[in-house]
Amino acid sequence: MRIAQIAPLAESVPPRLYGGTERIVSYLTEELVHMGHQVTLFASGDSLTSATLVPCRRLAMRLDPTCRDPIPSVMLMMDRLRQRADEFDVLHFHLDCLHFPTFRPMADRTLTTLHGRQDLDDLYPFYAEFNDMPLVSISDSQRKPLPDVRWAGTIHHGVPSRLFQLNTRSDGYLAFLGRVSPEKQPDEAIRIAIRSGLPLRMAAKVDKADLEYHEARIRPLLDHPLIDFIGEIGDAEKSAFLGGARALLFPINWPEPFGMVMIEAMATGTPVIAYRHGSVEEVIEHGVTGFVVDTQDEAVEAVGMLDQLDRNEIRAQFERRFSAERMARDYVELYRRAAQSRIKVAAAPRVPPQAVEWPRPDLKVTSP
Repeated sequence: MRIAQIAPLAESVPPRLYGGTERIVSYLTEELVHMGHQVTLFASGDSLTSATLVPCRRLAMRLDPTCRDPIPSVMLMMDRLRQRADEFDVLHFHLDCLHFPTFRPMADRTLTTLHGRQDLDDLYPFYAEFNDMPLVSISDSQRKPLPDVRWAGTIHHGVPSRLFQLNTRSDGYLAFLGRVSPEKQPDEAIRIAIRSGLPLRMAAKVDKADLEYHEARIRPLLDHPLIDFIGEIGDAEKSAFLGGARALLFPINWPEPFGMVMIEAMATGTPVIAYRHGSVEEVIEHGVTGFVVDTQDEAVEAVGMLDQLDRNEIRAQFERRFSAERMARDYVELYRRAAQSRIKVAAAPRVPPQAVEWPRPDLKVTSP
């Protein structure tokens, strides 16, 4: 198939450091190329890919100090893609909803994966208006606030198995990996570690928007002898960082759409102790790949039960459910359904968008 992957311009594909969406776009793109598909990636010019790259600005925006307004670059990318749209069987967008007005006339050959939270008041009327744009959720939990929109399927994220090595013996510390932000609750991770009497290594990014929170709530806790704040890390360091941990702490308090770091930890055999929000119960099998808890007390208790878990089994569950290969196969199934739908629509009289046949809303494309 001829597939266009359209990535955000905030980070390169793959990102140099933090960047979940762009990382997934990279994993998916490379697997599709490996499967023999003709893939064109619309992304920043500093991206690295085996697909055909269409550079839509010279550098990714977050690490480009000259970027003051992201809109012109995004609009240029939209126009460049619109001019070339007929070259592709499927246009797969990872931009939330920015492209909807421009690509609505060809909605039947688009897919849009939503990577963020969907429980915001402004989203429902927008998606209800653009109900001819097929959407892909990254967890069933993510789609709950929007039950009546045009869901094409749920496809859980996956990561390449080769990027993470199984570590059957930990180095005895707990790990926190992600953003320093109120919804990720790094302060809760610190308290869990201190109460458990175990070192906590924190590989965390601090965005400008969260700097005040970091200074007021997190920095005062970092002087404790058990806490080691090492800052933002890239892919090359993740396997050793996660694999050396007794457990990854994921004490979120928001409707996490997926939570990539959970499956990255599982890929190394490291269990996850996570709070019961968002996608957590879809990703973590309680008592097998980690523990799903509701309180700090339960999290501390779970730390004491980590020896009950088999790190080889955790890795096996990752390979079965969360590999990039599985993710790519699931997306190809949706691409083929999109192509079949387009043929059917082209042969039939034009009907209102809401009546166009598309994979039924309850379709869920995931591995067992």
